[in-house]
Amino acid sequence: MEAGVEARLARERERMVDEQLARRGITDARVLDAMRRIPRHRFVEEGLAHGAYEDHPLPIGEGQTISQPYIVALMTSLLELTGQEKVLEVGTGSGYQTAVLGALARRVCSVERLPRLPSARGARSRASASPTSGSASATRARLARRGALRADPRRRRRSAVPPPLVEQLAEGGRMVLPVGNAEDQVLTVVERSGGEIRSRQAGDCKFVKLVGKYAWES
Repeated sequence: MEAGVEARLARERERMVDEQLARRGITDARVLDAMRRIPRHRFVEEGLAHGAYEDHPLPIGEGQTISQPYIVALMTSLLELTGQEKVLEVGTGSGYQTAVLGALARRVCSVERLPRLPSARGARSRASASPTSGSASATRARLARRGALRADPRRRRRSAVPPPLVEQLAEGGRMVLPVGNAEDQVLTVVERSGGEIRSRQAGDCKFVKLVGKYAWES
C-alpha cells in the first residue's frame, strides 16, 4: 500500500483501540499495545482494508469472518496471558487472533481446516508476533496452554463445553469460548482451580457456525 494509505490506517487503528477497546472496558495494557501494533488491515482482502478498523467483523471467505476487534480484545484479555505460555490455536481463520496471541505468549501453534483462508496463505507472517506455526485440522476451536492446557480462546460457538478439553485443563488452566446455539451464545470462561472446574459468563456474543464432533446439529 502507499505510504499515505498506511499512515491513515495507522491513525484508524489508534482510534479503534481508544474508542472501541479502552472506552469499553478493556484494561489489559499488553492487549491494548498488541492491538495498536498489529495491522488488522493486512488480514483482510485489500478491497476491505478501508473497513478493517470499524466496529464489526468482516468476511474472509469460505463463510468465515475476522472477528470484531472488541471480541478479539475481550477474549484475549480473559486469558490473562503473561508471556510465558505455549498457545495452541485451532481454527486460525484470518490469522489476526493468532498474531495478537503471538505478541502476548511465548509461542503459538495454529491450525486451520480450510486451506483457502488467508491464514493458510501466510497472512500471519505479515504481522509482528512471536514465532507461529500452522497446519490443517478438522476441529474448529481455540486452545492455549502453558505446560499442559492452560487457556483456550475460541471463536466458534458450541452448545456445551467439550468434555475432552475440560479433562485436559491443567491446574490454573483456562478456556474462553462461546456456549449456546446459533441464535443465543454467551462468552464463557472455564477454569480449573484447586482441582475443581469453575465457569463464569463474560457477555453475549455471536460467531459463525462450528463444525465437527462437538457442533450442534444443523
